[in-house]
Amino acid sequence: MASTTQTNAAEGPVAGLTSRWASAAADTPAIWKILSLALIFGAWEIAGRTNFNYAFPGFLETMAALWEMIADGSMGAAYLRTAEPLVLGLVISLAIGVSSGVAMGLRRDVEWLTLPIFITMQAAPMAALIPLVTFVYGIGLASKVLAVVMLSLPVIAINSYKAVRNVPSSLVDMSRSFMGSRRQQVFGIILPAASPMMFAGIRLGVAEGFSGAVLAELLITPTGIGDLITYNRSIAKFAHMYAAIFSIVALAVITVSLLHRLEVTLFRPEKRGV
Repeated sequence: MASTTQTNAAEGPVAGLTSRWASAAADTPAIWKILSLALIFGAWEIAGRTNFNYAFPGFLETMAALWEMIADGSMGAAYLRTAEPLVLGLVISLAIGVSSGVAMGLRRDVEWLTLPIFITMQAAPMAALIPLVTFVYGIGLASKVLAVVMLSLPVIAINSYKAVRNVPSSLVDMSRSFMGSRRQQVFGIILPAASPMMFAGIRLGVAEGFSGAVLAELLITPTGIGDLITYNRSIAKFAHMYAAIFSIVALAVITVSLLHRLEVTLFRPEKRGV
């Protein structure tokens, strides 16, 4: 009995310290994100070292190729070419998507006229439509911008429409009870209440825009980051090919994460620091 008591007394501080460390880790999402990335990259490296496929390099070899392309300037030059259709397409998508989404949310006639168009755009397979876009607009900048717009615009428009339509009717009724005009209802009640969901749609639209830019460069004409992918694949420099793919994925993830942080800061103060 005495030995059992001594063992429990000795285990008490250790168990308490372990539980505190576990609680601290649970309250720190960054730790879990780092562990998740370490697990993925470790599995990637192990898979690359098994040599199950000569075209699949390890993580360290891919990172070495990425650094090489950054150092020689080819990566920066490629992103300068990719940024042009991406930025133009996103600006057009934001302007048209937000305005049309708000109009659909406010007016039934606009909803009946334009909502089926955006639903069709969202459901249509992009890879099947790119040859048609190329046939109509050629292989220049216009086709690539249109590819970005076709992917990002419906996401932004539909989320903006849903955001306006889901504003609590009690807020609008309160504005009416205080004799508020329609302009005051829209700019003072509806748009501020819909802003968080609209911004979430913008974040998703930006992510789709990255996909559209890469698809356009792979399927229309190889330029920018798409040129790095196709060229290195053609000469069997697979580590460089995977490095180019990794870079665009990482850039998209970082951009969307920063937009999420901005969304939390602007519209969701209760989640600051999460």
